[in-house]
Amino acid sequence: MKIGLFGINFGVAGDVDAMVRIARAADAAGLESVWTGEHTVLPDPQVPPSPSHPRTPFLDPLVALGHVAAHTSRVLLGTGIVILPQRNPVTLAKELATVDVVSKGRLVFGLGSGYLEPEFRAVGAPFEARGAYTDEAIEAVLALWTMEKPRHCGRFFAFRDVDAWPRPRQRPHPPIVVGGHTRNAARRAARYGNGWYGFFMDVDAARRMIGWIDGYARAGVRPPHLGRPEISITPPGRPTRELVARYAEAGVDRLIPWAAASDLDATLRFVDDLAALAAR
Repeated sequence: MKIGLFGINFGVAGDVDAMVRIARAADAAGLESVWTGEHTVLPDPQVPPSPSHPRTPFLDPLVALGHVAAHTSRVLLGTGIVILPQRNPVTLAKELATVDVVSKGRLVFGLGSGYLEPEFRAVGAPFEARGAYTDEAIEAVLALWTMEKPRHCGRFFAFRDVDAWPRPRQRPHPPIVVGGHTRNAARRAARYGNGWYGFFMDVDAARRMIGWIDGYARAGVRPPHLGRPEISITPPGRPTRELVARYAEAGVDRLIPWAAASDLDATLRFVDDLAALAAR
């Protein structure tokens, strides 16, 4: 089981010095990866389903990972997730490629379609069409990363006779990890994802989602070149050895626990606990 750490860019890690200390600790301890979250804005006052107080400090995930890259040497850098329909995919492709280049090939591109309508409204993004936009945006990013002559013509955006260098360091591109808990997310993961990421999902929920993804793959949705999807989960609560074994039996490849700690010292102790778990 690969063990990562969620929340490298917000909460306690929303302070840049704390972010760097946590990332260095994860790198030195042998954790496989560190992962960001993303909310450009949050509803004020907080109302369901908003996950955080409106004054929770969320650093931009790509800026944060670029900074973390300069202070670490081996740990993978995951976006968990980028809210794709709130982004222009042409600009995003450049930003992601830049993180992959400056980190010497350590980026994992996690994406999702989002769920907070007030956030979409604030940035002028299409909430009702977010699923279709997400699918098309993935295709546009891949075109810019992999086509000798990038081009795309779709419902939301179109380009041709352009190029964007540098391309990502990883070939053919950084791993794409699709987040989400719905059947639409399962289909998207089957169609586009090198992996799938489930947030705060227990073992039974993870097993159900894996079954949906496998079902779409058997139905021919998954391109053969993608192979088996890598399954990542942020569990609800702190993992134990027994819980790790249960997730592994269900087909999970990576756990990305969230410390949800109130201060830096507690977060660093959590990193040590995860390192001990990963070493067993």
